[in-house]
Amino acid sequence: MTYIDGFVIPCPKAKRQAFIDHASVAAEMFVELGALRIVECWGDDVPDGTTTDFRMAVKAEANEEVLFSWIEWPDKATRDAAFAKLTDPKNTDPRMDPAKNPIPFDGKRMIFGGFAPVVDVKGAA
Repeated sequence: MTYIDGFVIPCPKAKRQAFIDHASVAAEMFVELGALRIVECWGDDVPDGTTTDFRMAVKAEANEEVLFSWIEWPDKATRDAAFAKLTDPKNTDPRMDPAKNPIPFDGKRMIFGGFAPVVDVKGAA
């Protein structure tokens, strides 16, 4: 069964295009490393909650939007191998160079994790 990496990220609204550019480069790398699908979503209807919500979870500021993203992998082993390559200090892929592909958000406030699907229902297209 597939494996999913999920992300919730705060990003300055003024850096929307910079995020799209950055994410597009990253998506190329993930696909090369075996990802089946990469989805990057810019907040459109993200309501404020009473106890908790997406904005509170990432400490989003007034000038930031919340992004929700996921990567679909064929399995956890493919994902683990990909992340091992991406985080290897010997990785010299220029796309990983922050000077050439700067991260347009505060990575310290990004929430992420790996998930094993337990229900996967597809409707008619």
